[in-house]
Amino acid sequence: MQRKCSFTFLLIVCLLSGCFFRAAAQQKTDVQQWHTLTLSFEGPQTHEQAEDNPFLHYRLNVTFQHENKTLTVPGFYAVDGKAAETSAEAGRLWQVRFSPDETGVWTYTASFRKGNNIAVSDDPNAGEGVFFDGAQGSFQVIPSDKKGSDFRGKGRLNYIGQRYWQFAGTREYFLKGGTDSPENFLAYNEFDGTYFGGKAESRSGEAATNQQLHHYQPHARDWQSGDPVWQQHKGKNIIGGINYLASQGVNSLYFLTLNIAGDGKDVWPYTGYDERYRFDCSKLEQWEVVFSHMEQKGIMMHLVTQETENETLLDAGDTGLQRKLYYRELIARFAHHLALVWNMGEENGYADFTPVAQNPDQQKSMISYIKELDPYQHPVVLHTHASPTYRYPILEKLLGFEALDGPSLQISPITDVHQETQYWIEAAEKAGKPWVVNLDEIGPANRGVVPDSDDPAHDTVRHEGLWGNLMAGGGGVEWYFGYKFPHNDLNAEDWRSRENMWKQTKIALDFFQNYLPFWEMQSADPLIDAEGAYCLAKPGEVYAVYLPRAAAVTLNLEAHPGTFSVAWYDPRSGGALQSGTVTAIQGGKKVSLGMPGNQQGQDWAVLIQKK
Repeated sequence: MQRKCSFTFLLIVCLLSGCFFRAAAQQKTDVQQWHTLTLSFEGPQTHEQAEDNPFLHYRLNVTFQHENKTLTVPGFYAVDGKAAETSAEAGRLWQVRFSPDETGVWTYTASFRKGNNIAVSDDPNAGEGVFFDGAQGSFQVIPSDKKGSDFRGKGRLNYIGQRYWQFAGTREYFLKGGTDSPENFLAYNEFDGTYFGGKAESRSGEAATNQQLHHYQPHARDWQSGDPVWQQHKGKNIIGGINYLASQGVNSLYFLTLNIAGDGKDVWPYTGYDERYRFDCSKLEQWEVVFSHMEQKGIMMHLVTQETENETLLDAGDTGLQRKLYYRELIARFAHHLALVWNMGEENGYADFTPVAQNPDQQKSMISYIKELDPYQHPVVLHTHASPTYRYPILEKLLGFEALDGPSLQISPITDVHQETQYWIEAAEKAGKPWVVNLDEIGPANRGVVPDSDDPAHDTVRHEGLWGNLMAGGGGVEWYFGYKFPHNDLNAEDWRSRENMWKQTKIALDFFQNYLPFWEMQSADPLIDAEGAYCLAKPGEVYAVYLPRAAAVTLNLEAHPGTFSVAWYDPRSGGALQSGTVTAIQGGKKVSLGMPGNQQGQDWAVLIQKK
């Protein structure tokens, strides 16, 4: 692929949304809290393919300090500093991206050192200081002016030792409702250096090959004037896709950053399919354009670092030179984003159909490494196999492991979702390290969530998957598209194909966010007597009941006297709470909740609150 040469002369300008500094001199400027500050430093003139590898033999770390808080942030080789536009391969700029979490004056000190394989060394004194080593500066951080869904108005999404993630700025608890497909979201035809890298062979267990990059043409109409592009016109369709998802209330997107030797064979950060030590700077800058737009639209980055077919591709599964360099580059370039989850591998670990796999020690090593290197301590999860035969032996060895913040559950059959979510929440609590338990894929693999044209109502998915996870105390869901249906997990071009599912997901999240202190509630199914129903409770104060079909149901309030209100909520169309045949009940006994006022054969949610 032809790529333009870099400019030999650079003008470094200061932009408030991503400020560039010539960092050799001390400077002050105002930066908004939670927004990204980019510092640029002039180093040696070099090239992505230089014999003296700039990604491996140079190391930029910048230490930021505010009062008693200190963060050391990895930097990266940025060629000319604007590679998304120029497709440059050469230049002399190194950059660091930082998103401050406190207002007031911050200072920084740069460490730029040269040495053999120094990029993956954790010795601060390794090698020798060169060029701008020791450069210092300061800047003032003021409050963010962002509101609404923009994460820059909410703060960083953190694991806080509970069942739910929380935004550091607003203290709002997060429930996930996202898309799991296409997993090769980044195999977009207008990214530099992106192509099908495998042989024309059929995918294991599936009927078709995937040699066609994404164009997302159906979402061209969703791009809006003022939205980002690169190189004048590129990126409109993928940006339009993000706009569409945000308009439907989708708040997370699952995607691979490395599928070499995997299913798609069309996503990697390197300069080539067979490369492991050099990164494609312009491609990664174009990824950054998309990720920044996701942040502004309120869509979390669920970044999956490998898949089951390639989990031993780097260092034979160990955390050695290749893996450390890969994770460092991801952290340096993208960890500044506020809502980001590191998923350490799709279907990770042994199964008889994927026997070449990482073992528990290798899993713990890579999880620990990324958690230690990430200055922001983003949540870390691990995607599972669909069958409990393989899921249990893997996850049980990770219970209580401090660096892992939860499982990324793949579950088949879907009828297991509720009890599996309950099981892993309880098991993690007992092990002393609570987990956020998300449902990130449902089986069977050939079906998942099918297009609206094949199943417009999505009744089973709504009941067993969506409400099944949430009512068990789970952290939320993402929807996978089965491979036997149009717009599947590898070739999906149009997210409108599942619009009814996005709407129903948002309806469920709205109920939880608007009416429930769900972070204070626990699964309490034994309190109700309806078959297949779920109960979530803050005993004596508020109860939520989900009924797969309207039926007479009794709630056990024997331990909690007093008057409670009863209201009904439609999981299919949402809207306001509705009155049923009973609007108030007296506690201190087992009591009937009555029936909804209409459409009694459908599923319903019931809200019971103490007056």
